[in-house]
Amino acid sequence: MSTVTHRPHTPHSTQVHQVHHRTITVRGHEIFYREAGPADAPVLLLLHGFPTSSHMFRDLIPRLADRYRLIAPDHLGFGRSDAPSASEFAYTFAELATLTTEFTETLGLDRFALYIQDYGAPIGLRLALTHPERVTAIVTQNGNAYEEGLGADAWAPVLAMIADRTPRTEEPVRSIRSLDGIRWQYETGVPAGFRELLSPDAWHHDAALMAREGQDDIQLDLIGDYGSNFALYPAFHDYFRTTQVPLLAVWGEGDEVFVPAGAKAFGRDLPDAEIHLLPTGHFALETHAPTIAALIEDFLARRLSLRP
Repeated sequence: MSTVTHRPHTPHSTQVHQVHHRTITVRGHEIFYREAGPADAPVLLLLHGFPTSSHMFRDLIPRLADRYRLIAPDHLGFGRSDAPSASEFAYTFAELATLTTEFTETLGLDRFALYIQDYGAPIGLRLALTHPERVTAIVTQNGNAYEEGLGADAWAPVLAMIADRTPRTEEPVRSIRSLDGIRWQYETGVPAGFRELLSPDAWHHDAALMAREGQDDIQLDLIGDYGSNFALYPAFHDYFRTTQVPLLAVWGEGDEVFVPAGAKAFGRDLPDAEIHLLPTGHFALETHAPTIAALIEDFLARRLSLRP
């Protein structure tokens, strides 16, 4: 395992690659996704977190599309994908993982690397448990799989609701998807020198989508189900140990939701994990997309060439 606290930006290609905005029907639901890169290139499947969407990858995708086929879906209930009501669809991480698996199968993807962040981590890792032969590598950007990665203060209201979901425990959790709550996730842990790189458009975009009708029940159901991911942590760790899947962690070290200990913990089960702590917060791409793109390009070029 190697842990690096910062890496200078590596100059990247200036070639511009067009990003396509598409939809596909999966199990009767329209799933929106962004795609770029050659159709025959190695695939990198980008799975976003809460409360955002594939919009979070807008600066990363063009930087990697010369060598990889980038595919970034919006999870059901998020972004521009369909958002059936919580009475019409069971919003659990198991269901979102199954839907994501079906999304990849509908597109004919049988081998791909994963980029996982926040909610994308349990969704992607559940997919990997079911089909380990399909996952060539994992990039985790503040995508947690260890108990020590849970920031105590940020998780206190969520854990209280998971333990006992009542109107009283739901109320503090609702604020997480408010404009102020979302802005907190973007700004917290970002040093002053990088604050001006944060676009307010990002949290206003997320907040507008989170304010749509039905989102209250959708998001409370998902947050209430997060405990099911904790129950799978031992299975995730066994998957890491058994497969020794190549893993790159690019982690905003100022994140108070998923703290740096969660990044370092991957090294216990994956001794060859490459771990980089960057001077930013939960949404590291907002300030460090060029650096993260360079790290991914270097990592995949080396590690995928060694995989059968």
